[in-house]
Amino acid sequence: MAYDMIEAMTLIAREKNIEFDSVVETLEAALMAAAKKKYEFTDNISFRFDKKNNEMLMMVTKKVVEEVTDRNIEMTIVEAKEIDKSAEMGDDIDLYLDYETEFGRNAIASAKQILIQKIRDAEHERIFNEFIDKVGSIVSGVVQQVDKGVVVVNLGRAEAILPPKEQIPREKFRQGDRIRAYIQDVLSTPRGPQIILSRISNDFLKALFALEVPEIYERIIELRAIAREPGERAKIAVYSSDERIDPVGACVGIKGVRVQAIVRELANERIDIVPFSSSPELFVTRALAPAKVVHVDMFDLDQKMTVVVEDDKLSLAIGRNGQNARLASKLTGWKVNILSETEHNLAAKREAELLVPIGQLDGVGAKLRDRLIEADINSVQRLARTELETLTGIEGLGPKTSEQLLDRAKETVAKLEEEYDKKLAEMKAVEVEVKPDKLEASDVFEEDEEFVTEVDDVREVDAPSVDNEIEDDEEAK
Repeated sequence: MAYDMIEAMTLIAREKNIEFDSVVETLEAALMAAAKKKYEFTDNISFRFDKKNNEMLMMVTKKVVEEVTDRNIEMTIVEAKEIDKSAEMGDDIDLYLDYETEFGRNAIASAKQILIQKIRDAEHERIFNEFIDKVGSIVSGVVQQVDKGVVVVNLGRAEAILPPKEQIPREKFRQGDRIRAYIQDVLSTPRGPQIILSRISNDFLKALFALEVPEIYERIIELRAIAREPGERAKIAVYSSDERIDPVGACVGIKGVRVQAIVRELANERIDIVPFSSSPELFVTRALAPAKVVHVDMFDLDQKMTVVVEDDKLSLAIGRNGQNARLASKLTGWKVNILSETEHNLAAKREAELLVPIGQLDGVGAKLRDRLIEADINSVQRLARTELETLTGIEGLGPKTSEQLLDRAKETVAKLEEEYDKKLAEMKAVEVEVKPDKLEASDVFEEDEEFVTEVDDVREVDAPSVDNEIEDDEEAK
């Protein structure tokens, strides 16, 4: 083999980061493919690489026989003596082939294509094996190009793509920009491995904290939960089993230096760090910060909470477009309904006035009543708010019975609320009708004493009747 060919193979191995032996094996496969196009029988063709002389030897092995029956695998003793004077009957003689002249131009071109393809396949396999082990880690690269929103990132030995759906909204990249992203997946495709990056994954945020906060990397502090709306806001819950360590302070860093580095990486995404708690009420209260919670009602079966905040803190607790409440719900895993104190008091008063014991619902006997009460369903209103899946989990209740109970409870509650709202509207209408008369009599017609007397007379006669009507409504209620 010519020296320049050995040098070329060495260069290929170095550039493609492939073992030299793999390049040699690939060349052998390419030459064997060329041999099969020329010879009918190739089972006795073999290769040997002479490292001392840097030569690739291609040989065909034939057995020495008295009478040749198959020229492909046999030769006479005379022919063997010409090659090796010490040859004897039954010996295997290796005949060296000069493949540079043995094969035609087409065969060599075919071998070249096979060699190129084999090297490309070996390179693809190497890249796949290298990056499949890096799934779940952060990589840094340079933006090579942006094509229809897809960002192609050069990672050095490989290329990766950052799809539009994995990009932070409103974040723009240009060719040559440095970028850090999270390896989400590595796919094997006919065109080679495809490395998928992400910048919106919760795991990306977690990995960034592990880079910036040594206590997280060393597992002294744990990230128990993450809720995120990429580019807008994120909430993370941190916990440390070591009471001497403040997990929130460690993540924030001195003067906020640690968390600010992450905020800048995420295009100024706001990050709220709250201490984790195994108590759902306390955890939800912390997750809704900076709003102050004054009361919490829990509904364990449905994983729901009604959270009451001060009247002037309602908008703060809900957040812009409900973002704060939505992230708190994702972080804690509880469905959160936020009410102001005034709303909660009115709702509690309304519920107390409309409350119907579960035993008074049609179709609920003593046994069923006791089972529902054991499941913390002690009123028709509570039953109407219960999920069907929760209800079917109660012993003795099948899907059909549960569905019938729910429908009956919802119909009853709807009817009660309709009657309540109707009475409330009638009472308000009477109040509105009376108040203008008092205003006109005292403020508008002060100079007309005769008219005022008439209005006062009417007021004195009509006012008791209005009170009687209200009292009658309250008694009826």
